[in-house]
Amino acid sequence: MQSYNFLEQNNQRIALMGMSGVGKTTLSNLLPRNEWFHYSIDYRIGTRYLHEEITDLVKIEAMKSPALAKLLRNNSIFIAPNVTFDNLSAISMFIGMVGALDKGGLPLDEFLARLQAHRTAEIKSMEDTKTFINRATNVYGYPNFICDFSGSVCELDAPDVIQSVADECLLVYLKATDSMMSTLIERAQKYPKPLYYQADFLHNAIKNYCEEQSLSSWAEINPDHFAVWVFPHLVEHRIVRYDAIAAKHGITLSAEDTLNITSAEEFLNLIHTTLQKKEGK
Repeated sequence: MQSYNFLEQNNQRIALMGMSGVGKTTLSNLLPRNEWFHYSIDYRIGTRYLHEEITDLVKIEAMKSPALAKLLRNNSIFIAPNVTFDNLSAISMFIGMVGALDKGGLPLDEFLARLQAHRTAEIKSMEDTKTFINRATNVYGYPNFICDFSGSVCELDAPDVIQSVADECLLVYLKATDSMMSTLIERAQKYPKPLYYQADFLHNAIKNYCEEQSLSSWAEINPDHFAVWVFPHLVEHRIVRYDAIAAKHGITLSAEDTLNITSAEEFLNLIHTTLQKKEGK
């Protein structure tokens, strides 16, 4: 982690880290876009490194319609995912969920392949951070830079990649309090969505789930029910990893302390104060 007087820096660079729903995007949006270049790892994944794969999946669905299939074959229509900073549904669609095919699930091997493709895309997107810092400064003239990590950054097991970003940016971890965590889990269980899992974690989770539900294999899993069941276990798995990254490379902010922040000045002052405390000043 870099040691400096944060508020006196002419070129402030931040990388926000934390679970989905803790407020990373909300805080990022407080930083004025005429002064801050906003770089989203998830957006980069969806628009660069998984763009073709996502597009192909959408086209496969469209080809099931004879009318659309005819238009696609003669290039009469154009289909592409609309990935934005605030809408990452297309990436979730690509990842999918493991489970019974007749319930919308994916075969285990295919699901693992998609997870690996996402991991590769996420690593490449993080490696692009320095390039975008240089573009922000030299091409667009932005004095400051904010990077919004994907929620699965703690799962990558790619310390060199995280180090490379930490060499350029201050890593700021938004840590959910116990009460917030309960809300996040409740929300995720009410509205389950595809998520990234490490292979070892996934295999163990499937084994435990099948034993608990008296199922013989992944092929009998209800994917939506599994997503609800596994989320608290995933949270427990990730917290330790987030804490370790923050302790080595950056600072930790209580996500609850950021809930009432309404301006960039308040946000940056909180970062500065936390840095001073960590450095014993």
